[in-house]
Amino acid sequence: MSEVIFETSQRLGDCLLKQGATVTVAESCTGGALASAMTDVAGSSKWFRVGFITYANRYKKQLLSVPDSILRRDGAVSEAVVREMAIGAARIAEADYAIAISGIAGPGGGTTDKPVGTVWFAWFAGGLVGAQRLQFDGDRRAVRSQAVAFSLQQLLHLATESNTV
Repeated sequence: MSEVIFETSQRLGDCLLKQGATVTVAESCTGGALASAMTDVAGSSKWFRVGFITYANRYKKQLLSVPDSILRRDGAVSEAVVREMAIGAARIAEADYAIAISGIAGPGGGTTDKPVGTVWFAWFAGGLVGAQRLQFDGDRRAVRSQAVAFSLQQLLHLATESNTV
């Protein structure tokens, strides 16, 4: 893990502790790397609730209640799916904040509409959900690392700047 990711995780944890708030994550393409980055911080058990690694669509449906109709219509790498993942994770964990990630880390799996490096994020804060699509460059490891770094930065921004999305 990079020093920047670790430092951002620490800052996020400090902020959440001050608020008495908690966070959960729902990950697909990052495969648990975001939860790992957060739990590398000593004392994270006070603010980190649970991480859902729902790599397969079956578990997006079973664990996070993502409707099959949305998965079939939009595909796993879509705004609609990450929104449902974030809502489901926040609900199950009873967390104040949640973030969901689904993307195509590569090297294969990309399409014209969703090339390798496409990653969708959704976050839950204060009952509201927002989403954003980013396009990252680099190999599989680089895409995943950039997705983790962005997720932590977004959560830190939400926790420090406002309680709205």
